[in-house]
Amino acid sequence: MNKNVSMKTVITFAGAVVAFLIGSGFATGQEVLQYFASYGYWGIAGALLTLVLLIYVCSSFLVVGRRENFERGSDIYKYYCGNKLGIFFDYFSTFFCFLSFTVMISGAGATLNQHYELPVYVGGILIAVLALITVLMGLSRIVDVIGKIGPAIVIISILLGVVSIFQNFGNLGPDVVLPALEELEASGSLMKASTNWGFAAFSYVGFCMLWLAGFLASMGAKAQSEKEASLGGVWGASAFAIAVIIVALGLLGCIKVVAGSQIPNLHLAKNIHPALASVFAVIIIAGIYTTAVPLLWNVSSRFTKDGSKNFRILTVVLALVGAFIGLALPFAKLVNIVYVINGYVGAVLLFIMFGRSLIKIFGKKESKVKSEDMKA
Repeated sequence: MNKNVSMKTVITFAGAVVAFLIGSGFATGQEVLQYFASYGYWGIAGALLTLVLLIYVCSSFLVVGRRENFERGSDIYKYYCGNKLGIFFDYFSTFFCFLSFTVMISGAGATLNQHYELPVYVGGILIAVLALITVLMGLSRIVDVIGKIGPAIVIISILLGVVSIFQNFGNLGPDVVLPALEELEASGSLMKASTNWGFAAFSYVGFCMLWLAGFLASMGAKAQSEKEASLGGVWGASAFAIAVIIVALGLLGCIKVVAGSQIPNLHLAKNIHPALASVFAVIIIAGIYTTAVPLLWNVSSRFTKDGSKNFRILTVVLALVGAFIGLALPFAKLVNIVYVINGYVGAVLLFIMFGRSLIKIFGKKESKVKSEDMKA
């Protein structure tokens, strides 16, 4: 491979992307249920649209971060949106990252409570402490740690989804899926992220963007080349989106069982074997951890320099406040409110990125035409 492209770095970048995106929403299945499985077959179309959009977003953030080498990762908002609107997205995404950190706390508490019947605060405090310790280690160590854990969790989640699909294959036919969805919607027990699958997909990518932007821009600066950065984004986004599609199908096969669950993926694991549910509960906690860490780092690094004394103090305060909020509110409701509202704001950023990319493409074509005319 090209000397400016290290396979090890590409895999680490891809692993970090995957690890960041997993979070409590994906690892528990709550996110996949609300954004994809709840729409039936159209939800799978939404997952495919998400695949395309995430590839564009992740590779763009990493490449721009490599090219511009921002002083702060959050400066990427000014790059795309200009100074005034960029400042809005900067502060909004920082606030959203903090709220998402509270969702991770809540998800960890709900997971250990549902499976082990432990008090909710046990899981929440565990994630808060682990995230705090890891963030204090600094960005380089964060990428190294979560970049290795992320791919393993995705592989296990894919296997869980595949087994669930085979177990419930007979339930994936339209004669079973459509009546089940209608019954659940009529009873009000099926929580959806939006009014239709297309809006849900854009909202999903939107909230992912507000998570990813600053972190990937900072990470991209460490790449040896733009190609290396781009490949990391493409591989990471693809692996995650494929996992989403498989898990969504697995949930759809037993939609009536998982619709009212706080932790749907635990039901998939328990249906395979009760002992597997205990193992998967630990895997969910690991997935939550890999997202809680960069979320907390994003907020602390926005206001203080990574590794400084102020950074350490602010990180401790944020971890404590985040744990308090996360333990006070129910997990499923937090996912539905925090992710959906912020997803639409993130979708606006996505369209701004599209516009900038089109201007750049047509600008190059126009310059090329002028150059050829001058030569003629």
